[in-house]
Amino acid sequence: MQNPFNIISKLLWKHLARPEAYARHIGVKIGRNCFIDTRHWSSEPYLISIGDNVQVTKDVYFHTHGGCHAARHTHPDFDVFGKITIGDWAYIGSGSHLMPGVTVGRGALIAAGSIVTKSVPDGEVWGGNPARRICTVEEFVERNASYNLRTKGLSAQAKRAVLLSLDDDRFIRK
Repeated sequence: MQNPFNIISKLLWKHLARPEAYARHIGVKIGRNCFIDTRHWSSEPYLISIGDNVQVTKDVYFHTHGGCHAARHTHPDFDVFGKITIGDWAYIGSGSHLMPGVTVGRGALIAAGSIVTKSVPDGEVWGGNPARRICTVEEFVERNASYNLRTKGLSAQAKRAVLLSLDDDRFIRK
């Protein structure tokens, strides 16, 4: 039986610590200047490495193993794993799932809700289920340059004022 103190300590770490602090505590390797907003690290978090200047947004799921239970009725000790590596300057969109063995390259962008089943090369935008190449990050920037409002670094109040003062044609439309 587990010590009640250990159970409480684990719960406090998982639910009260900042997401990045929790990830480091359980063994995720995280570089400098990252923004981490998920707590879904699989049962082998020590197999996950994240580079510098990476953003991992809300409810991203990391899977370092899976599917083995179905094989265990004939192979009781069957277990397979894959490391997950995220390169510097990558962005992982909200609700995405990264599967075992995947590498997300330097400066790659993963669209929200994507299921990443294959490694993503440097500087590419991938999305969907399963995730597929959409374009390069440079092509993404070119396509959206006319919508760049240059509000990064403004206070929340200043950004709000800018956004509420704009005509509708300054916003992306789908």
